[in-house]
Amino acid sequence: MLRTVRSSFLARNSFGSPSFGLRFNSVGRAFVFSQTGEPQEVVQVLEYPLEKPLESQVLLKSLGFTINPADINQLEGVYPSVPPKSVQINNEDAAIGGNEGLFQVLDPGAKSGLTKGDWVLPRKTCFGTWRSHALVEADTVVKIENTDLTKVQATTVSVNPSTAYEMLKDLKEGDWFIQNGGNSGVGRAAIQIGHLRGLKSISVVRDRPDLEELKKELTDLGATHVITEEEASDKLFSKQIKSWTGGKIKLALNCIGGKSATSIMRQLGAGGSIVTYGGMSKKPLTFPTGPFIFKDITAKGYWLTRWADKHPEEKAKTIENIFQFYREKKFVAPPVNIWELDFNKGNDVVLAEFLDALGKAQKGGGKKQLVQWVEN
Repeated sequence: MLRTVRSSFLARNSFGSPSFGLRFNSVGRAFVFSQTGEPQEVVQVLEYPLEKPLESQVLLKSLGFTINPADINQLEGVYPSVPPKSVQINNEDAAIGGNEGLFQVLDPGAKSGLTKGDWVLPRKTCFGTWRSHALVEADTVVKIENTDLTKVQATTVSVNPSTAYEMLKDLKEGDWFIQNGGNSGVGRAAIQIGHLRGLKSISVVRDRPDLEELKKELTDLGATHVITEEEASDKLFSKQIKSWTGGKIKLALNCIGGKSATSIMRQLGAGGSIVTYGGMSKKPLTFPTGPFIFKDITAKGYWLTRWADKHPEEKAKTIENIFQFYREKKFVAPPVNIWELDFNKGNDVVLAEFLDALGKAQKGGGKKQLVQWVEN
C-alpha cells in the first residue's frame, strides 16, 4: 500500500500505520539478488530464521528503508561497490539490497553496548537494509539519539543530506554555488544547508507546468534563485546570473551530466570548481577548453560511499549535525512515498508491492521511495 508524505516539519513526518512491533517473529524477510540485470527481474524475496544474538551481536528490526539510484545501479551491475553475497538466507548465494535504512534494537547481546528499543543506523554502506530483521555485530551499527526525530527524518538522513553537507563544507558565508537537479533529494538538502550556513544559491530545474509553484517551494526552503535548464544554457541569461553573483560563483554541483553540466560550469567564476556526484542523463561530461585555461576551473567527482566507508566517525558527526537541524526545526525532510508492506501477507504479495516501489524509484519524479514493514 502506498502513502504520500510531503515535505514538512516534525509533527507531519511520522509513520502513521500500525508499527512493526518489538515482539519476536520467528522469521525475517529480505529482498535479495543473486545476479545483476534488469532490476524488476533479478529481485527476489526470501525468508530466513531469526537466531538469538551472541554477546557481541544485536538483533535488529527495520523501521524503514529507502530505494536510491545507487541501489538500482547495484542491481544493474553498474555500480562500483557491491553488497557481499552470503549463504545465510536459506543457503541461497544472494546479496541483500539497500544502503540506507533505520533499525531498532530488538534483542541486544550482553556485550553489545546497546539496549532494546535503541534506534541505530548502518555504520558503513552495503549493509543490506532491504530486510525486516538483521542479526549483526554491534560495531556495524551506530546508535542515534532519537529525541525530537521522526522515522522519516532518520531513515532518509544517510545519503542525500549527508552528500549535500559534505560537498558544501568548504564554502564560506556569502559564497555562491549553482546546482542542477535542484528539486532532487540532494538539491533540496543543499538549498537548506547552504541557507543555514549563509551561502547563496542558484538551483536549476526542468521546465514544467507547475514551475512557479516549484520555484516558490524551493525559495521557501532557502534558494536564492531558481531557474530553468533553458535559462541556464542561454548566453543572454548568463548576464542576469552575473548581475546576481558578481561573476563569483565558487562551486557547481552536477548530478545530471551532458548539456546541463556544461551550462552550470560556464557560470563559474575564476578558480571555481564543478563537482559531479551523479549522472542521471547518462550523458558524458563535455566542457569547453577556455574556462579551464583562462578561469582556472577544476572538475572532480564526489562519491559519498568512498568517504563514508573511509571515515565512518566523520559520517556519524555529519549525520548528528543534520539531526540537530531537524531538532531545531530548521530543516525539512524530503517528500516521500511510503510503501507499507504487511508482514502477515505472503511472499508473492510483498514482492509485488516492493517491485511497484522499485519501479517508481526507477522512474524518478522528485519523491523518495521509502518502504516500511507493518503488521495489520
